[in-house]
Amino acid sequence: MLIYNPLMSSSNLIKIIIALAIGIGLGLMYGWVIDPIEYVDVTPNILREDYRVDYVLMTAEAYQKDFDSETAARRLAILGSESPATITANALEYAMSHNFTQVEVQTLQTLLTAMQTYIP
Repeated sequence: MLIYNPLMSSSNLIKIIIALAIGIGLGLMYGWVIDPIEYVDVTPNILREDYRVDYVLMTAEAYQKDFDSETAARRLAILGSESPATITANALEYAMSHNFTQVEVQTLQTLLTAMQTYIP
C-alpha cells in the first residue's frame, strides 16, 4: 500500500541524491587529494607477506656482500618477535612456492644457514 507523501516529490528526491553525490565527492576529494594519510617512520613488521619476503631477500643480498651475521640478524629482528632463522625459513618457503629465481632461493638459503648457526 503506497501512501502519498507530498514532502517527497520527485524534485526533493533529486535534490537529496545530488546532495549525497556532492557530499561523497567532497569526502573522497578531501581524503585522497587534500589530506591523504601518510605513513611515516613505520617498521617493516606491518608489511604484507610478499613485501616481507622481499625485505628478507634484500637482507640476504646484503649479507652476501659483507657476511655480517649480526647485522643481518638485527635487520631481520625488526620483522617481528620470531627468531631470524624462522623469519628466513618462512621467506625461503614463500620464495620456493611462488617461483622465485634459483639465484634468489640460493641467496635466501645462504642467509638461512647463517641464521641457523648465528649465536647472539
